[in-house]
Amino acid sequence: MTNKEYNYAIGRRKETSAVVKLFSKGTGNFVVKTAKGVEKSLQQYFGGNDYLYQNAITPFTTLGADYVKKFDAQIKIVGGGISGQADAIKLAFARALIDRDADLRVTLKPFGLLKRDPRVKERKKPGLKKARKSPTWSKR
Repeated sequence: MTNKEYNYAIGRRKETSAVVKLFSKGTGNFVVKTAKGVEKSLQQYFGGNDYLYQNAITPFTTLGADYVKKFDAQIKIVGGGISGQADAIKLAFARALIDRDADLRVTLKPFGLLKRDPRVKERKKPGLKKARKSPTWSKR
């Protein structure tokens, strides 16, 4: 799989980074490699959470149902939880597809697939229990 030509893209969401190598002339084989070195297929990686798998491959399903089977991918994921990881993979897939064929930008952009979701956890402030939650007020 390493001798083929591929497109490279990075997607981020919350604390997660996903690096995708998208290989042309594939069979729909998406392999995930975690920070611990474990390799699994994308569907196995998300386990029973099929909605996360569908979310991750949204750029392909937007272009057409059989578009998934045209590519192979190697995905390296670092940090975050599985929801953020699915969104990071989605952005990386969209960026890799744009890198491969710039004409696809017109199709993917209206669905918001090329925008990084900027929402991150707000930091905890001193004197508060969480970012905004204050300690219980007592009169005496």
